[in-house]
Amino acid sequence: MMKGAIFDLDGTILDSMFIWDTIGEDYLRFLGKEPKKNLKETFKTFTLEQAALYYRENYGVTLSVDEIADSVNKMVKRYYAETVPLKPGMEVFLEKLKAKGVKMCIATVTDKHLVESALGRLGVRYYFSEIFTCASVGHSKEEPYIYREAQKHLNTEKGETAVFEDALHALKTAKTDGFVAVGVFDVHEENQEELKRMADCYIEDYSEFDKFWGSINK
Repeated sequence: MMKGAIFDLDGTILDSMFIWDTIGEDYLRFLGKEPKKNLKETFKTFTLEQAALYYRENYGVTLSVDEIADSVNKMVKRYYAETVPLKPGMEVFLEKLKAKGVKMCIATVTDKHLVESALGRLGVRYYFSEIFTCASVGHSKEEPYIYREAQKHLNTEKGETAVFEDALHALKTAKTDGFVAVGVFDVHEENQEELKRMADCYIEDYSEFDKFWGSINK
């Protein structure tokens, strides 16, 4: 029986992955510069500091790396504070889990203050007893430490604790470590078929709670 749930944030609770697709272009347009095609692909593996250097070298931006990073961070903060929505059906899904007595927390790469800002605005913060971030744990989701910390907090067994992830690499980490792996559809994950195969349960639509609950507790 499922007793605990550890949720990723972006692409799982929040429909927010678009931020990371467009933030580079948005920032350049904010500066009055037209971005080149395929900038998203260029930035795919860049850190914020590397992106800042790219702006300076390729677009003639004269601000310092720190100034650029600060400006981009402020734009991201506004998105979370004012714009980012829940994924469709999410609030009802959380309420039904709560009614089943499932304990919930968050494990995310996103900074905690952004998580608090978005979930507070959207009225769902109270569903989650704690927010764990990769920064606070000191490990990425290529390793299972963040899920272990969350599980320890929930005081549940791995086999009764579901990890909800939209990203294949993160779901693989949780499943390999013995958690119940729940794959969540998001258009930004290109490997949907592999995500489905890896998942113990796959959610395409949060409105189908009964189907999910029956599948996860069979």
